[in-house]
Order: sequence, then structure tokens, then C-alpha cells
Amino acid sequence: MFQRILQMLVKEFLQLRRDKSARFRLLVPPVIQILLFGYAATFEVFNVATIVADQDHTPESRALVAEFVHSSRFQVKANATSSAQVEAAIQRSDVHVGIVVPAGFSHRLRAGQEAPIQVLLDGTNSNTALIAGGYVGQISQAFARTQATSLLAASGHALTAPRVAIEMQPRFWFNPNLDSRWFFVPGVIGSLVLVTIVNLTAFAIVREREVGTLEQLLVTPIRPVEFILGKTLPFFLIGLLEVAIVAGIGLLWFRVPFTGSAWVLFGGTCLFLLSALGIGLLISTVCRTQQQAFASNFFILNPMFILSGFGFPIASMPEPLQWLTLANPLRHFLVIIRGTFLKGVGLEVLWPEFAALALLATVLLTGSVLRFRKSLD
Repeated sequence: MFQRILQMLVKEFLQLRRDKSARFRLLVPPVIQILLFGYAATFEVFNVATIVADQDHTPESRALVAEFVHSSRFQVKANATSSAQVEAAIQRSDVHVGIVVPAGFSHRLRAGQEAPIQVLLDGTNSNTALIAGGYVGQISQAFARTQATSLLAASGHALTAPRVAIEMQPRFWFNPNLDSRWFFVPGVIGSLVLVTIVNLTAFAIVREREVGTLEQLLVTPIRPVEFILGKTLPFFLIGLLEVAIVAGIGLLWFRVPFTGSAWVLFGGTCLFLLSALGIGLLISTVCRTQQQAFASNFFILNPMFILSGFGFPIASMPEPLQWLTLANPLRHFLVIIRGTFLKGVGLEVLWPEFAALALLATVLLTGSVLRFRKSLD
């Protein structure tokens, strides 16, 4: 039995060695995608096109405008003289943020009164508008504190009457600088491995059936179980290699810290790969051509990404969808990989995710193997 499985393993690697395009697809696209995601996928915004209308023309208003000019978050592309010009620029999509400093701004500031400014945001991109609005608030609050300190030092009088104040001083654990790459790169590892393994498993077996070599193999002494093991074991090893390559890029290139146990990550990766193999094998049992396999992969993998928590918080989803995410192996693997990379937690915390992956791997592999045996009869 083991000799026949070994021969199947050698056959698959020899076929991979002869197929230059397959070797290219295994190595180059994952590297390119991890680099693209690492640089492009971010919740932060920089250089947001901005227009400013300073209607006060005082040192205080010019100082506030200078805060936005020198901020890396905003790029002041134009100066306006009226709110109508600001609105027109946003309407034409020339800019995404408009800031209007009204007349009397400095007078109200020196008198200790509220000195509001008008902020117009292009809401067609709601995520950018929400984040940019937060940055405007941060810059304005920092400017107000600086002005209050300056007035107190110059005159001995604060801008406002003394009052009880509560100030929030947040501390961000595990990602002190809120670097979004630390969040995205571990997630990309799981997503790329899932796509690679499912595609390899589904397409390899479907290709054998499509060209007629599957029947030729089955008339040999090899048994269906040995065929399945020999066909999927190479992809399991390839998956481990791809995790090592992509994780190495995340560690060495993007400087994502790894604070946990390599053995915990290895165990979680093995269970996740077994689940991915089960999905790919299940697709191969219902598809007769590679075109059908491609369409099935698209239909299955896209919902898995959406329901994994990679880009959308699971807690924000409707409760039925939250329950549905429990059947998604990628959802559990992302918890494991982010927990080991950033938090440094072990099995005492991650055991529910390990148990879920073990259950999913068992169900998927058992079901796909039984379905595969049935499709051969």
C-alpha cells in the first residue's frame, strides 16, 4: 500500500516538474499577491485630496490650515474663498474633503467660545469619508489644545472656565501603531493557501478524468483510497511550503512580528490544509470538466472570503450569517494565525478553533472520499 502511494506521490511531483506553467502558478502569483495586499490593502488613508476656504484670514486660522497642509493624511490641492467653491469642487470630484474656516473663528477662539469649522466629505466612498473625518477631528482637537496652552501661558487665563473633564488615553495592545499590514498580511496567508490548495486538488483530479487517464490508473492494482492519498498528499506538502514562503515574506519584508509558537501554527496549518483538501476533493467529485471546476471554485471560495472575517467584521453580520461562518475553515484559521503572530497565544486559548478545524477536516474529507468512491462506480 505505502509503496503504491509513494509511486503516486513521485508521479505527481514528476508531472509538476514537467509542467512549467504549474510551477509558475505555485510560486510567482502568491509572492506577487502578498506584496500587493501588503502595500495596497490598508484601512489607513493618506494624501486625501482636500480644498480649504479660510474666510477668517487671521494667524489662528492660517495656523489651523497649516496643520492640514503639513499632515500626511491630507493633500491640500486648492484654496477657495467661499463655501460654494468648496461644494462645487466636491461635486466635480476634484477633491474628497472640504474644510471651511468661517469668519470670526479667531475671535471666538480668543473669547473662550466654541469655534466651529465646516467639514464637507464626499460620501461616495464611505470608508474613506469616515476615516478622513476622524483625522480632521484629531487634527482639530490637537490644534485646540495647543491654542489653549498658548493662551494660558501668555495671559494666565484658560480659554474656558474650569470644568470637570474626562480624557481618554487609549492603549492598543498587540499592534501599538495600528499598522493595518499586521492585520492584513496574516489573513492573506490563509486566503492564498486556500485558493492554491483547492484549485490544485480540484483541477488535478478533474484533469485526470477529462483526458481519460483516471480510468487507466484505476485499472491498475492501486485502490481508490490509495489513489486519493497519492493525489492529495503532494498538495498538502505544497501547501506547507507555500505557507512557509508567504509567512517568510510577511516576517522579513513587512516586519510583521511573530510572537507565538511555531508548533501551534504548524498544527493549525495542517488542520486547515486538510480542510482545504476536502473542499477541493469534493469539487472534483461533482465536476467533469475544468471549466466546471473553475466555476465551482468561484462560487465556493468567494463566500468563504466574505464570511471569514478577513475584510468584514463577523460581529457586524446578521446572526444567521455569524452561525454560518462557523462552518468556514478559513474563519478559524485566521483566528489561529493572527493569534500566534500578534498575540502569542497557544492551545489554551486557540483550542476551540483547533477543535472546529479538526471536525471540519474530518467531515469534509470523509464526505468527499465517499462521494469520490461513488462517482467511480
